[in-house]
Amino acid sequence: MTTGWTRQHILSLADFTPAEYDSVLQTAEGFRKVLTTRTKKVPALQGAVVANLFFEPSTRTRSSFELAAKRLSADTLNFATSSSSLAKGETILDTAKTYVAMGATIVVVRHNRAGVPAAIARELDRLNAGVSAINAGDGQHEHPSQALLDLFSLYTLRASEAPREFLRGRKVAIVGDIVHSRVARSNIYSLTAMGAEVHLAGPPTLLPREFLDLLDASRSQQVFLHRAVEPAIDGADYVMALRLQRERMSANLLPSLREYRRDYGLGRDRLRLASPQVKVLHPGPVNRGVELSSEAVDDLESSLILDQVTSGVAVRMALLFLVGTGKLTEPI
Repeated sequence: MTTGWTRQHILSLADFTPAEYDSVLQTAEGFRKVLTTRTKKVPALQGAVVANLFFEPSTRTRSSFELAAKRLSADTLNFATSSSSLAKGETILDTAKTYVAMGATIVVVRHNRAGVPAAIARELDRLNAGVSAINAGDGQHEHPSQALLDLFSLYTLRASEAPREFLRGRKVAIVGDIVHSRVARSNIYSLTAMGAEVHLAGPPTLLPREFLDLLDASRSQQVFLHRAVEPAIDGADYVMALRLQRERMSANLLPSLREYRRDYGLGRDRLRLASPQVKVLHPGPVNRGVELSSEAVDDLESSLILDQVTSGVAVRMALLFLVGTGKLTEPI
């Protein structure tokens, strides 16, 4: 590939183009091959500095971005809220600008409020800093890199097919706390863009019809809402369970974990309704025995949960490479 990557910031998948999805998938595929070599490292971002600004706790996403940066030979700066100057009154924008002043060329931002990564990106643009921002999850808005690694996990199963065809006509079920899930929002954008049918299932309090307002008229025809889990997973090629956040219980959005497990929990018996070749995903961490049974989590044939973790490093390498170099050249 010789044409360039033009998107400076990766904040949302709402306006991602098919060509951009292709670029991420194909670049990630190259880096997946790098990760199977002995060195597991390339000099693609040597001299670059990636600042991980995580204002919200994270294990998988933060570690994945940090490892991805190191595999690209970039230097890393890691922000910790507990030891930061925020407690002294420093603003989030000032924190970001401080890291840029120290030489950061890419900032990876996670925050429990929607819109913070975008606000940082706007400020960097205002300053003509030439620094890219990547949204690593913001409130109930989006989690672009998680949806892209989910997409890549599915792509690797059907890599012989054209990037824009491997999900066309496939049925994907997403089950759980849809309304509060930034993962669900980003996945709806990516999956419908690739031609999949997306079936959402969850308790009525966690699945409002307003969710369809996220989509334009044509893509909304690809999304279906279900109050019961069975029609959502019936014949599904892929089933994604979402983490049930226990704090929702205190808001009286669910009667009990027992009832949720009974009505929406996914185990081997319920998953038999899906395609015989069904693959199961979960963004992690899993509440075993709530969203998924331990048998479903550990099933070597159907579970893609560990594959998602592995895919995360390759995809985040691809994202850092693309915004850091503006190139679409092969990474190996």
